[in-house]
Amino acid sequence: MIRSRRSILAGATVLWLAMPAALAADAAPLVESPAGTLRGEALEAVNAFRGIPYAQAPTGALRWRPPVAARPWSGVRDATRFGPACHQPPSRPESIYAPAQVPAMSEDCLSLNVWTPAEAGKAVEPAPVFVWIHGGALSAGMASDPMYDGARLAAQGVVAVTINYRLGVLGYLAHPQLSEESDEGVSGNYGLLDQIQALRWVQENIAAFGGDPGNVTIAGESAGALSVMYLMAAPPAHGLFHKAIAQSAYMISTPALRETVHGTPSAEASGLALSRTVGVRGLPRLRAMDAQALTVQAAVSGFMPLANVDGKVLPAQPVAVFDRGEQAKVPILAGFNEGEIRSLRFLLPPQPADAAAYEAEIGSRYGELADAMLQRYPATGLDEAMLATTRDAMYGWTAERLVRRQTALGQPSFLYYFDHGYPDADAKGLHAFHAAEIPYALGTAAGTPPHWPAIPDTDAEKRLSTAMLGYWVSFARDGVPAAAGFPEWRAYGDSRAYMAFDGEPRPGEQLMPGMFELVEEVVCRRRAQGDLPWHWNVGIVAPPLPAGAAGCR
Repeated sequence: MIRSRRSILAGATVLWLAMPAALAADAAPLVESPAGTLRGEALEAVNAFRGIPYAQAPTGALRWRPPVAARPWSGVRDATRFGPACHQPPSRPESIYAPAQVPAMSEDCLSLNVWTPAEAGKAVEPAPVFVWIHGGALSAGMASDPMYDGARLAAQGVVAVTINYRLGVLGYLAHPQLSEESDEGVSGNYGLLDQIQALRWVQENIAAFGGDPGNVTIAGESAGALSVMYLMAAPPAHGLFHKAIAQSAYMISTPALRETVHGTPSAEASGLALSRTVGVRGLPRLRAMDAQALTVQAAVSGFMPLANVDGKVLPAQPVAVFDRGEQAKVPILAGFNEGEIRSLRFLLPPQPADAAAYEAEIGSRYGELADAMLQRYPATGLDEAMLATTRDAMYGWTAERLVRRQTALGQPSFLYYFDHGYPDADAKGLHAFHAAEIPYALGTAAGTPPHWPAIPDTDAEKRLSTAMLGYWVSFARDGVPAAAGFPEWRAYGDSRAYMAFDGEPRPGEQLMPGMFELVEEVVCRRRAQGDLPWHWNVGIVAPPLPAGAAGCR
């Protein structure tokens, strides 16, 4: 139950550039939750509770073990400061995604943050809950990032939660010795297990903040959306959430715990290879290594954190789980951005010398599908063709696949396409770049990193954010995205409806006709052959297309 030392008025409109101001110290709100009593901070129409531990720290000798619920505390715990970030490599200083300052990091990082409407605890009806999972390739990011600030969501009547989870080698290392010491005979997936534990904490405690544990939406972008997809596929997470938002998810091939699948070494084999690379053998020595040094060495060595198919947390390839209809049966809102790869050019191969070389490569690699590829990604603009090829193979195909599969389960499903540009982004060649939609959907333009293309403080930009935030909040509340004064967003359905965000919300049908079918055919053939991955190995670096297989048309 929330108590406050003075009443704060709720019902604020969307705040665009001004961060919520802290109020007087005597307004500090208290929450008495099953986890313990918390003292937060009162903002304008919103209460914030930060740095709340949801699991015991898996440090030292406990490194690489499943999370254990945090012990309840006695007395009043200060919840006015964020907890430390999980260990991660330093960002490239010039990156548009680099934070304003290097955060404090610790293995003791399993905390979450809650923003609530100031009057949430007094409301007759509990508020919907919105749990944001940060992106960062499962190797970087933090719940305290200002761009994920939950105050704007809370001002719209939502209880917002952001979570930390273990990253990189500390979150996703699998190893035969780790599997041997596990009661379930598996290893890896620790970061995913952290997310599940955070959702359990929400189920047990969020009512004390005025939230409805029976109306929880999980949401995330990039690796956060990948995590949403993992959670939908993971039986231990089912029932812990009731809706899903996946912004720029990527349903790439996933390693298995103990066997090579789709051309990818097993997760345990990758763990053994990493141990050899860093020159440290045996779990005791790996656990004795400095956490940050190990994190950096693993990243430099090329260790790629991903969940693995272990038969326990992930029962099968996510693509197969969704094909069989075994994923969580929840409404979904999913989409992608026009310029996803403009800020991720490291995913692109070197550009061919000319159009003829490009066409020759496509012809040699795609065989009978080469004409369709060249029609979809013509050589008339090589850079745009290569950007779109990788974008669609990873993000466009995934978004449409998610809404198609949830539609097949009878769940309300909504597709979006973010194609909004503004002067600074377009001048830098970053039109609608990867993650560009976040500050609009969450209303956090004030929280973008230092090198992020500057969002203009104009009525048009504010209006777009008002619309997107309204749609997102409505979906979290009711399972249907709706925003007062803006167009109806129809479910995907038979008409393949979608909403484009291009200055204004613009409803449409049949987004990129033929794109989904073309990528699906390529992925289906690779899956059938069994020894080829599917991710950014497309276009002029695609392996030769396997022959057609039964069920791929």
